[in-house]
Amino acid sequence: MPPVRIITSRKRRRTVAARLRSGVLELLVPATMPHSEREHWAEVMSRRLERRAERSRPSDERLQKRAAKLNLRHFDGALSWTAIGFGDMERLWGSCTFTDGAIRIARRAASLPDWVLDYLLVHELAHLVHSDHGAEFHELENRYPLTERAKGYLLAIDSFR
Repeated sequence: MPPVRIITSRKRRRTVAARLRSGVLELLVPATMPHSEREHWAEVMSRRLERRAERSRPSDERLQKRAAKLNLRHFDGALSWTAIGFGDMERLWGSCTFTDGAIRIARRAASLPDWVLDYLLVHELAHLVHSDHGAEFHELENRYPLTERAKGYLLAIDSFR
């Protein structure tokens, strides 16, 4: 848990904001806010920050669990892979070695929203069945209901790189 610095403002009326600066959680609160409520918000924002950090931490175990759930939900549990994990990739978001069933997801994808990470996993899981990007592959990929939305999200990120 990072140290917390509470900053009061006479201009701020009702809202509470938080930011992380140099390893310190700065909590911006109205000057009129009671001390007990400030402490409450410090705890709430610290927990939020901790959850966000946990989600963005690359973990092969996290990928394994997500892939297993997606396999059951969208492929009836029929797929198997030899390895799955995060890897260093500059240009690609993921890769699947069709011949040996190894799946890699770009380490930079660890901080993406869960629904986008799930799309990347479904995409690579579909490659366990079809090595190309043909119609049958897209039929499998589209079993994930947020496919088009996730593709748009990734396209937007890539356009800023």
